[in-house]
Amino acid sequence: MGYAKVYKTAGIFAVICMLGYASIDVYFLSKLPALIDEGLSGDNPEFMRWAPLFVIVCFIVRGIFHFLSNYCLAWVGNNVVADLRQSIFEHVMAMPVAFHDRTSTGTLISKLTFDTEQVLQATSKSLLTLVQQGAFVIGLLVLMFWQSWELSSIFLVITPVIAIIVTVVSRRFRKVSKNIQNAMGEVTKAAEQTFNGHKVVLSFDGQTRENERFGQINKHNRQQRMKMVATKSASVPIIQIIASFALAFVLYIANLDGFVENLTPGVFMGVVTYMTMLLRPLKLLTNVNSEFQKGMAASISIFELLDQQKEQDTGDVAISRAKGEVVFEQVGFVYPNDDKPSLTDLNLTIHAGETVALVGRSGSGKSTASSLLLRFYQASTGRVLVDGIDINQYKLKDLRNQFAYVSQHVVLFNDTLANNIAYGKPDASQEEIIAAATKAHVMEFAEQLPQQLETNIGDNGSLLSGGQRQRVAIARALLCDAPFLILDEATSALDTESERHIQEALNELQKNRTSIVIAHRLSTIENADNIVVMEQGRIIEQGDHRTLLEQDGAYAQLHNFQFGG
Repeated sequence: MGYAKVYKTAGIFAVICMLGYASIDVYFLSKLPALIDEGLSGDNPEFMRWAPLFVIVCFIVRGIFHFLSNYCLAWVGNNVVADLRQSIFEHVMAMPVAFHDRTSTGTLISKLTFDTEQVLQATSKSLLTLVQQGAFVIGLLVLMFWQSWELSSIFLVITPVIAIIVTVVSRRFRKVSKNIQNAMGEVTKAAEQTFNGHKVVLSFDGQTRENERFGQINKHNRQQRMKMVATKSASVPIIQIIASFALAFVLYIANLDGFVENLTPGVFMGVVTYMTMLLRPLKLLTNVNSEFQKGMAASISIFELLDQQKEQDTGDVAISRAKGEVVFEQVGFVYPNDDKPSLTDLNLTIHAGETVALVGRSGSGKSTASSLLLRFYQASTGRVLVDGIDINQYKLKDLRNQFAYVSQHVVLFNDTLANNIAYGKPDASQEEIIAAATKAHVMEFAEQLPQQLETNIGDNGSLLSGGQRQRVAIARALLCDAPFLILDEATSALDTESERHIQEALNELQKNRTSIVIAHRLSTIENADNIVVMEQGRIIEQGDHRTLLEQDGAYAQLHNFQFGG
């Protein structure tokens, strides 16, 4: 409801139109006794003369109210859901990296799509039914008691029974709705995981296994939905059957001598008709309860996410362009839910303009160190300094603007080649984009594409080869012109010729910049000013290429292993 406050004017107007719609229905039915007692009996000829016009006018006004209430409420509902989706999207993007590490993308997509759709149903269709049919029921009850309170009071006997049934059913609806949302998250997660890894599935003949796994998840989802259908399908006839007992009792009473002597045929038929017409709105109101419970369960799921704390920006120091010095002071780091430290007492000084290479076996802490620089994670112990100031004191956005980052896992967007290159600098001119693309040897293959740099490269660059995607990522980093450059296996997907071209471009790029190069292929970092060898989160050696070879230690062993020395 907080999200709907912004659109309260349209919402209030929609409610007024709904009440108008219900009032027309009630007013129309209120003329039923007069139709029988005055019109059909011939006592009032004027009544029947005006009746056709009355019917037409009533239905025209009713139709206008119906259109306006539906349209306005749908407008409010869709705006609320659009705002809610925007909030979820922005909140998820503002969450720390650790949150994304432990949360499935499929689950988040399910919240963004399926859960918000349940809220839409609750804020539009359900509210429409609740107000319209609720007002209609109240109007019918007023008419009933106005015409004959004796007959109508019989109907009140069933009210507590209906209330108990609705309460029990509501709890069931919400519980099942929550299970359905969890099941939908599992469906989305399983589908997304399998679709992303379809090449691996095909390579290892895993289609049957994946089909069976998805079949189990799909079956569970179906079972939860059928529980909802069973609850809804049972509750409606039960309430209607109870109401029918009240109606049957009224008809029985009518047969007793003297009970309805003071009632005209029109009044009696009116009361019976009103009772009969109560059955349909009662059915709709029972059904709408399930929609509301779905919306409530979805809201709980959504706000559990929105209530989680965003990535904290505790810094207040602005920085436009760093000089380029980095210092790690006794830095230790342990990943959440992991007992073994990834970094232990890391002490390292990187001077401005230096190129420092981090080498070592997989899992030695190289990428973790670079992640701490960008404040993707917070150091468990020690501190990291940029230009002599703790990075936690810098404004987060300013700090990250100092780094151009090229990961071993290239991420491209379903957009044009030019827009992917300019992602870090959206205001870049065409000349700047072409210059960066030329230096990164992107133009070599871009010129062969149908629309050159304006060609859409597909989902995550699916229309490009691995080496081409890597070159686009390097072009993006070139265009950023940041004082720090982090290359995390940036040349890992390149063939020998492309690697040579890229290495030339990187050598040019690294001039007057502080570069941190993470590499397994030692051929790419032989010219580094300082090579840091890491093992199990600790620095075990450091020095230039020649010095480390002469020491005949861990680096020399890695070098000999790669080059067969």
